[in-house]
Amino acid sequence: MTDESQTEQPTYTLQEFPEKLAVVRLPPGSEIPAWAESSSLFSITATATETSLVCAGRNVPTKQVAQKGLTAFAVQGPLDLALVGVLAGLLVPLAEAAVPVFTISTYDTDWILVPNTDAERAAEAWRRRGHTVVAAVPVTPSKQTKKK
Repeated sequence: MTDESQTEQPTYTLQEFPEKLAVVRLPPGSEIPAWAESSSLFSITATATETSLVCAGRNVPTKQVAQKGLTAFAVQGPLDLALVGVLAGLLVPLAEAAVPVFTISTYDTDWILVPNTDAERAAEAWRRRGHTVVAAVPVTPSKQTKKK
């Protein structure tokens, strides 16, 4: 028996990045440390109570407050900012599989970070829902030249 009131959920392609990331907690107003780098994802979020970084885990000092060992999946985009339910549709299968997540949204897409040990379970949960998971091909960011 099917519920005709349910609409078919859209499916997405998620790119799995090979670089292992970390989420780092810094005090509010902190300068960005020189060791904070990444080739696939680098994010800074600052609030009145903390500064959080997402960066490559390889250089994060061992005494730094951080969650290391994360795999990043990016929804292939760009996604229209008016789309509704993208993250909900991708996070429900992970919640059902008991996979913890850390999410970030950019102008073009959504990123879902999961513990390295859960990356394959996450990919399988998405595949069961009709999504596609592919290996990402990291790109080198282009530096914009300043106009004189």
